[in-house]
Amino acid sequence: MRKKLFLSLGLIGLIVGAIFVTNCSTVPLIGRKQVTLIPESELVSMGATNYKGFLDTTPRSRDVKNTVMLEEVGYKISKAVEQYLSDNKLEKRIKDFKWEFALVESNVPNAWCMPGGKICFYTGILPYTQNADGMAVVMGHEIAHAVARHGNERMTQQLMAAAGQMALSEFIKTKPAETKAIFLNVFSVGTTVGVLLPYSRKHEYEADRMGLIFMAMAGYNPNEAVAFWTRMSKMGGQKPPEFLSTHPSDAKRIENMKKCLPEAMEYYKKATKKQ
Repeated sequence: MRKKLFLSLGLIGLIVGAIFVTNCSTVPLIGRKQVTLIPESELVSMGATNYKGFLDTTPRSRDVKNTVMLEEVGYKISKAVEQYLSDNKLEKRIKDFKWEFALVESNVPNAWCMPGGKICFYTGILPYTQNADGMAVVMGHEIAHAVARHGNERMTQQLMAAAGQMALSEFIKTKPAETKAIFLNVFSVGTTVGVLLPYSRKHEYEADRMGLIFMAMAGYNPNEAVAFWTRMSKMGGQKPPEFLSTHPSDAKRIENMKKCLPEAMEYYKKATKKQ
């Protein structure tokens, strides 16, 4: 009996190991190995559907100046990211992406990115971004989440827990309502800053670092990140303590960004020399 148990456990280990190797990739710039079991094309499709649904029911901002600025910042950073990935033979990572940038009317200081490069800013975050560099801080961070496939990682974890013994492909096919609920939970459209945000602190720190570099590649000054998060730290309203939130505290986030700035500034210097 014990021998059969060991053999079963060994077989499970081999299967899990095979899945890990087959679906293991490396987060760009960070170098961390990750397992993403959901085809990115599936997430891109769900992202496009939910993005359209959100915009169909949410008023667009009439602020022409900031709408144009948002589109310009998004375009420049996305093109810089595409160039970096192409130069490093990683262009397949975003092959299904179709970038879109929307500014919607809401007092909530928030922004998010759906899989496939569907990005939304709320007008409530504009008093904290204040300028193009500040907007690039947030844009770079959101694009980083998508490029790093953090949502795929989180959704893989939650789907595996929900599916149990069922194959993920079968679960997604036969339980669309449950899959959609998990998707909406992971990407949390409409949540406020610092409350029930979907990414882990590890993912947030990765997106901060990658975002600084992405904005720098596009010629935006990464030093603005410290100013932006300092303004955010003075935001009114009660925030949960760091240990109760998936987001790092503002103080620790700023401290971590300061450590990342020398690396990002090297990219910024290269970008500004080309201009």
